[in-house]
Amino acid sequence: MQKNQENTEQIWLHFVKFKKQNQPRMGKIKLADINTSAPKKLDKEKVKAATREILQELDELQNLLYAEHKHSVLMVIQGMDASGKDGVIKNVTGTLNPQGVTVHSFKTPTKEEMDHDFLWRIHKEAPGKGMIQVFNRSHYEDILIQRVHKWIDDKLAYKRMDAINDFEKLLAVHGNTQILKFYLHVSREAQTQRLLERTEDPRKMWKYNEQDLEEAKLWDKYMACYEDALNNCNYIPWIVVPADHNWYKEYVIAVTLRDTLKSLKMKYPRLKK
Repeated sequence: MQKNQENTEQIWLHFVKFKKQNQPRMGKIKLADINTSAPKKLDKEKVKAATREILQELDELQNLLYAEHKHSVLMVIQGMDASGKDGVIKNVTGTLNPQGVTVHSFKTPTKEEMDHDFLWRIHKEAPGKGMIQVFNRSHYEDILIQRVHKWIDDKLAYKRMDAINDFEKLLAVHGNTQILKFYLHVSREAQTQRLLERTEDPRKMWKYNEQDLEEAKLWDKYMACYEDALNNCNYIPWIVVPADHNWYKEYVIAVTLRDTLKSLKMKYPRLKK
């Protein structure tokens, strides 16, 4: 037991050091300066074991969240194609009670959605009290892919960034929603390898989309737009998660969710006497 505790503390210290180095409170985030790999000194199996312990804690914390019915959690998962969004959602939230977790993937807007402001379809999916809502891609697509392909100009993009900050402030201040924004920071090399695996591995071929390879060619444009989003939409700060190693990415997101829920000091409702 003592050895396991020492391992957990060691992993935690690496995580704290990572946050201090890669999540600047002041100044601009520069993605090129942030590592996409797990810290070299960490042991993969020990981190995976620590993650399993955290997931057990999350089971009870989610139950508390649902029962107390005072707070909600919105997890925004953003990242380039093949950064591992689906996998991290499955492996971090997949063991939780499905009554208290919902996942919404934002795809190409429908005609009805296009007839409204860009946040109309987003607000409808905001979490209610007691719920954890996961956005697999999100409102940020409206200042990322739309900007990369010049479907909107820079002037409109910055207006949308202001609207996003106001929207997130509304959820956080008036909706009692804890917002966790994760950018899965994958390297170009890892992305290329994963996209190629979709053409070779029968278990992954269903993920193959020819358009993904075309989007990958726009890497530099996407990085510029992502940096702009990270630095300008920061009323709720972003967590840049190294995403080349799935086991570390899952640990970072799991421990962040756990610590957020623990910070709420939740209690089970008692019978009224």
